[in-house]
Amino acid sequence: MTYAGPTSHSFISQRLRLHYVDWGNHDKPPLLLVHGGRDHCRSWDWTAEALRDDWHVIAFDHRGHGDSEWVNDGTYQASDMVYDVAQLVHQLDLAPVTIVSHSMGGNVSLRYAGVYPEQVRKLVAIEGLGMSPPALEEYLAAPYPKRVRDWVEKKRGAAARQPRRYATLEGAIERMHETNRFLSREQATHLTLHGVNRNEDGTFSWKFDPYLHVWPADQTSAEDEEQSWASITCPTLLLYGAQSWASDPSKDGRARHFRDAQVIVVEEAGHWLHHDQYPTFMRLLREFL
Repeated sequence: MTYAGPTSHSFISQRLRLHYVDWGNHDKPPLLLVHGGRDHCRSWDWTAEALRDDWHVIAFDHRGHGDSEWVNDGTYQASDMVYDVAQLVHQLDLAPVTIVSHSMGGNVSLRYAGVYPEQVRKLVAIEGLGMSPPALEEYLAAPYPKRVRDWVEKKRGAAARQPRRYATLEGAIERMHETNRFLSREQATHLTLHGVNRNEDGTFSWKFDPYLHVWPADQTSAEDEEQSWASITCPTLLLYGAQSWASDPSKDGRARHFRDAQVIVVEEAGHWLHHDQYPTFMRLLREFL
C-alpha cells in the first residue's frame, strides 16, 4: 500500500512561526520526533513511515531550521527551544507524549522531560547529552570575559558570513554525503532535497540560519543539567554510535544521574546512527517503545 506523505502545519512560539509535519492517525498515541542541529524535520521520514500505523507521528523544525522562522537577533538558546517543545505539546494537546530525538534535539528533549516529567511517557535521545564532562570543564575553565569576547567575535563573523551557494543540487548532495559517509545515495539525496532552498539565481543554499554556528557564551552548568536528568521520571533510552565523537555516558559518569535510563552503543555508526544503522536503530526503537 502506498501512503501519502505528511501534511505541513505551523504554530506560534514566542512570536515565531514554527513548522511541523503531521503523519496522521490522530487516534493513535502521540510520538514527537525532534531533530538535531542544522537538520530538519524531514530527516525523520524513514522513522515516521515505519511507525505511522501505530503512532500519531509529529516532527517539527526547530527555530532557525528547516521551514521554521529564524530569530531576529541570531541568538539561539536551549531554553527557548525547550519552550518551543512545551508550546507544541501544549497547543496540540500531546501529553503524555513519547519523544524520539537526536543530538541538539536530544539535549532539548531531555531538558523538557526534566522540567515537565509528567508530560513525557518515554524518551529516546540519540547522543543528546552534549559535551563530555572534560570538554565542558575545559570550556568553562576559560575566564568568563574571554568566553564572551570570543562569542562577540564569532557573532560578528557570522554576521558577515553569506550562506553558501551550490551551483547545482548535485553539489549540495555531495556536500551532504561528505559530511556523513555512512549515508546511502538515497538518504543523502532525500536529506538534501528537504534541507535546501533554491535561490532566485537558481543556486541552492541550506535552510538553516548561519548564526547556528555560534552558541551563546552562557552555557548551562553541569549541575543544572544533572538536575534536569535526575528529574526525568519516564523510561529513557540513550543511544550512541561507536564511531561518533560523542562521549559514552555509561563510561563518563553521566548515566548515573538518570533514574531509569539504558545506554546502548551501536557499532559501525557515527553521530547520526538513526541514519547510519537504520535497521538496527528501528529494532532498538521498537523494542523500547
